Amino acid sequence: MRFRDRTEAGWELAHKLRHYADRPDVLVLALPRGGVPVAYEVARTLTAPLDVFLVRKLGVPGRRELAMGAIATGGVRIINEAVAQSLGIPDDIIEDVTAVERLELERQERKYRGGRPAPDVAGRTVILVDDGLATGATMRAAIAALRQQHPARIVVAVPVGARETCEEFQGVADEVVCALTPDPFYAVGLWYEDFSQTSDEEVHDLLERGGARDGEEATSGAVS
Repeated sequence: MRFRDRTEAGWELAHKLRHYADRPDVLVLALPRGGVPVAYEVARTLTAPLDVFLVRKLGVPGRRELAMGAIATGGVRIINEAVAQSLGIPDDIIEDVTAVERLELERQERKYRGGRPAPDVAGRTVILVDDGLATGATMRAAIAALRQQHPARIVVAVPVGARETCEEFQGVADEVVCALTPDPFYAVGLWYEDFSQTSDEEVHDLLERGGARDGEEATSGAVS
């Protein structure tokens, strides 16, 4: 089975999450950019508010693919002390890299969220959505950052994922929902007929349409 596109993947994923429908404590957070169209359909089906959870990796200078930490929405920073200490990375370098990545994170937040503040996740059930899980590095950083904001429960939800990665997340999140776990897996994009890049404009539009379903606006602003 392959999904036609991220919208269809969101429908299928929402079906697996229907036990969270119409619950006032539920918040759907998408990892941009590809996770947003999936999460929009999940949030719409569950009648839950939608927002974005931005994560920026703090790459080791000269070896940017190696993460020495991450920053995320809400001013959260996670440092991998084992990596930083083993490579002898001084604090001032960590601060310099953090400053650069924070500027980019703030730019993305302005682009995607506009003037809306980041949602308060404390005490809520957060459904963290992406379009797939391969190694899960970004999702892992997002969970670590999200934990610092004290949600009641974190649910990782993806339409498709590598079986071993989905199993590993059982020990990281409170619940893991992987709609498909094909074997062999190879790559997320192979399980979509249309895996074209999601634009910044599409992300902004979907967040504007899905972000109003909270509190008093939950009934009047829902998309049907």
